[in-house]
Amino acid sequence: MELFLRWLPARVRGVIAARWVFGFCMAMLVAGGAQAQPAAGSKPRQPVQTQQADQAQAPQAYWVGSWAVAPMDFREIALNPNFAPTIGPASTHVFRGQTLRQLVRPTLDGERIRVRFSNLFGKTPLHVAAASVALGTGAGVVSPASLRELRFGGRGELTVEPGAEAWSDGIDLKVEAGQDVVVSTFLDQLTPFATVSLQEPKTSWVAAGNGVSAPRLEGATPLALNHIVTGVDVWSREPALTVVAFGDSITAGSGEAGVGAYPEMLATRLRDSPRAPKAVSVLNSGIGGNRLLHDGTGPSGLTRFARDALGQSGVTHVIVLLGTNDIGRKAFVDTPGFVILPGEMPTTHRITTGLSQLIAQARAKGVKVLLGTVPPFKNSVYSNKDGEALRGEVNRWIRGRMDVDGVIDFDAALRDPADPQALNPKYDGGDHLHPNRAGLAAMAAAVDLQRFWE
Repeated sequence: MELFLRWLPARVRGVIAARWVFGFCMAMLVAGGAQAQPAAGSKPRQPVQTQQADQAQAPQAYWVGSWAVAPMDFREIALNPNFAPTIGPASTHVFRGQTLRQLVRPTLDGERIRVRFSNLFGKTPLHVAAASVALGTGAGVVSPASLRELRFGGRGELTVEPGAEAWSDGIDLKVEAGQDVVVSTFLDQLTPFATVSLQEPKTSWVAAGNGVSAPRLEGATPLALNHIVTGVDVWSREPALTVVAFGDSITAGSGEAGVGAYPEMLATRLRDSPRAPKAVSVLNSGIGGNRLLHDGTGPSGLTRFARDALGQSGVTHVIVLLGTNDIGRKAFVDTPGFVILPGEMPTTHRITTGLSQLIAQARAKGVKVLLGTVPPFKNSVYSNKDGEALRGEVNRWIRGRMDVDGVIDFDAALRDPADPQALNPKYDGGDHLHPNRAGLAAMAAAVDLQRFWE
């Protein structure tokens, strides 16, 4: 099942779970003032004067990604009937004269940070009238002593054009890995929901008026999605190991019931290793339901790789785990009303060619690639004889790659020894597709840390 269901409240999940396959199929049918620059695979621009100031401060230091999300188009989510219970009526899908407050958790310590604001999927300019960052003390409340006004090229406001992203100026604020950091954004003009991401519950709120300087937002209402803020960098004086985990819901994980995500567990392993550099960052760029080859739930892996993986500041390694949702379409070939265009039928050649393109892009940027095998999914919604044959062929190709910096055999780590086409029962999250917490830990343990030191 796609990650959407895994983020919904328990009372909603029970009602909509049985409707997911139909909703998924229909979604696939539907799918058949400082200025920012277009993002098309490029990194958002840091204002020139800020770059010079930071370089003068520490010539050997550089920006490193400490937290990031993979952005999605809100309109795509709004069209999904399964998500309607959490996003409210269409009349509420807009900000105006309101403060958006969002909690993020950095994966890397730092004493200076900057924040990325995104209008990738917006159709009109995004105007940020004011913004701040502070250390959180719980439930969206911040420490008054830590409040910092964000500036943009020295100004207190920012305009981000449609399809673009922009960074704030660097600001002195000491943050630690795992600490709550809160970004507040005042949107004075009419701002339709556009660029969003799926986050853990109770990490995003909205309130009337300009509350960017308020320790507590009065009358705040929780939001189901993260909006506009897509990254936080820290200014690092140490050589950093920066890993981007790129994939679908098996990478994205779930904040529900403390299940977590394997990239978080991998980050802990790396930090605990005596061979790790002092600075270690692991960024999660997973999108539930994401496909490698074609848009559907989020832009395709081929489309977003340059931005969501290679575009992260200071990236050194990328772990690629994609293909499950491409292969899974085989299970719906004979479903009435479900049409797969000839050019979208998943084949071994198409999937391996797509993965080869990602490998080539990363190597051209000097980024090391670790390629993951596709985990088993027998007895899941994707279970199908033709799909299983395709998964086996793709995994054989992955295991034989000599042009990558490592292969992570997630399939071997998660499969049932007595039934290799299925998840090990002790790792099964319940839908025979997504690993539970023990399974995610097994995935993190399957990564050979030696690959990061070579």
